[in-house]
Amino acid sequence: MKIIKKVQVKQIITEKSKKKLHDNFVHHKLRLEQECQQLLFEQRKLQNKTGVSKQEIIDRFQQEIKNRKEKIKLIEFKIEQLDMLSLGSEIVEGEVEALVEVEEGMHWHEFMGEQAIVLEDEVIIRIEEHGEKND
Repeated sequence: MKIIKKVQVKQIITEKSKKKLHDNFVHHKLRLEQECQQLLFEQRKLQNKTGVSKQEIIDRFQQEIKNRKEKIKLIEFKIEQLDMLSLGSEIVEGEVEALVEVEEGMHWHEFMGEQAIVLEDEVIIRIEEHGEKND
């Protein structure tokens, strides 16, 4: 029988990966700032139309802008954290699903132990397998 199991993907921080992460954060932050400006423009445009509730428009647009500003603050925090990371550190980048064969007689606790794929500059350098600990 085959089952699907979650496997962590970790990344070792190098100069190259650190710069790429930083650039991605900055790009995402700029895009959110542009969206805020576009929302303000659209808000002003709609406020000048007759037959619409100006307060309802302001409330709706301000909520959208607030959501984006919160995301910007989170990105700024991530950039600060990234700056503090030393080269060689490992970070969890995400998770993938693996299709795994299970058979009768396998030890469940060993099979279900944590696994991770470790990348360095987008190249798999090792696959870690740790059995669960029975305390």
